[in-house]
Amino acid sequence: MKENKILVPEVGDRRDGKSGTALHRALGLREATALNMIDMVGIGPFITMAMTIDIMNGPQCIIAWIAGALLSILDGLVWSELGARWPEAGGSFVFLRKIYGETSWGQLFSFLFIWQTIFQAPLVVASGAIGFSEHVAYLTPISLDGRKAISGALVLILTFLLYRKIESTGKIAIGLWSVLLLTIAWIVVGGATHFDPSLAFHYPANGWTLSPIFFVLLGQAMGKSVYSFLGYYNVCHLGAEIRSPEKNIPRSMLLSIAGIAVVYISMQLAILGTLPWQTARHSDFVFSLFFEHLYGRTAATVGTVLILIIASASLFSAMLGYSRIPYAAAKDRAFFSIFGRVHPTKHFPYVSLLVLGALGFIFSVFFKRMGDVIDAILAIRILIQFIGQTVGLILWRREKNNLASLPFRMPWFPIPAVLSIAIWLFVFYFTGLPFILGALGVIGAGVIVFFVWSKVQNGWPWNSSIAFVEK
Repeated sequence: MKENKILVPEVGDRRDGKSGTALHRALGLREATALNMIDMVGIGPFITMAMTIDIMNGPQCIIAWIAGALLSILDGLVWSELGARWPEAGGSFVFLRKIYGETSWGQLFSFLFIWQTIFQAPLVVASGAIGFSEHVAYLTPISLDGRKAISGALVLILTFLLYRKIESTGKIAIGLWSVLLLTIAWIVVGGATHFDPSLAFHYPANGWTLSPIFFVLLGQAMGKSVYSFLGYYNVCHLGAEIRSPEKNIPRSMLLSIAGIAVVYISMQLAILGTLPWQTARHSDFVFSLFFEHLYGRTAATVGTVLILIIASASLFSAMLGYSRIPYAAAKDRAFFSIFGRVHPTKHFPYVSLLVLGALGFIFSVFFKRMGDVIDAILAIRILIQFIGQTVGLILWRREKNNLASLPFRMPWFPIPAVLSIAIWLFVFYFTGLPFILGALGVIGAGVIVFFVWSKVQNGWPWNSSIAFVEK
């Protein structure tokens, strides 16, 4: 039987078969960190901080943000190790193929990652756009149709802004990062100068009683805090465009997580120390209310506009990273080949970007509220992208037993990896039964589609003679 060999291109040399173009390593540590941070701080925390107060029923909600930061650091060590070892476009798609085996189970896991991305990436874009439109309602009353129009228009504008060279994208990221830092500084300084300990530490009766119900509420609140941290791995999706990736990928990721953890905890304390938590818990625009309480309506309007810019910046970064995932799959012949096309002069995967923008636009118009999709996004991601990836790394390291090939190694392996799996399972359980069943349904359907597709392609496991030539 004839052996089919698929050549895997060298790192940083993802080429389009027709144009001969390649992705350029043009992003340094500063740009990578900026893209990560603006991806993490979107509209999410400006909404979920009120949610965590409501769920935890008091200022003890701060523990949910500390736990979310801990999980992000633990999981970030996994991503750092994988990203430094395989700095290619596509992130988890590449990692899952490598650690589970390119000629066997890795094909299934990487396919399932692309399959879930088809559902959750446009939903992430839609959730941010919907949250953006909901915040616009603080500035002026708008109807439901008006909010949908705003959501859809935002997606189209961001798609246009991303339709350019990666060097220009990096410059845009730095500008948006500056707005992020300015707004966060305003919130933190305002909270610090008006901080009232009697508000921030006024806990309800039995607020810190470690009963079963406390951990149930913590699990639910962590779902909201963890969602706000997501994006720390965005640099791995851009691995083929990062300079000195073996150093800059781990550094940018861990710097982003540490920086954003300080930011989130400071922001939550700013709210708790200036507003009664009983008021903050029910607010749809808690930071607009924060600005209005401290400085008046005009300042609140300016603050809300800055929040909207941050939300746009986060979607900008997220769409940039997600557009590289189908591209990487197509270049490895694991997805439709059209997604592997690179723009002949601007050097970016334009087909993948345009499809993501189109689906994000559709979802942003048809879904109503950001809260409707947060738990669904998280549940879909956890099993394959986070737990599956971490389990695979543990198995891969035991099988290979060759640390010399790892530019970055997590300290105290495998303890951080095992802890992250346990915490991810905790968060997954408290997303709720409907979302758990939905996630399992998406994965189950993906498994069926993969085996049918593989049968048509005469691939694994139907054709065991297929082999890859690995660099």
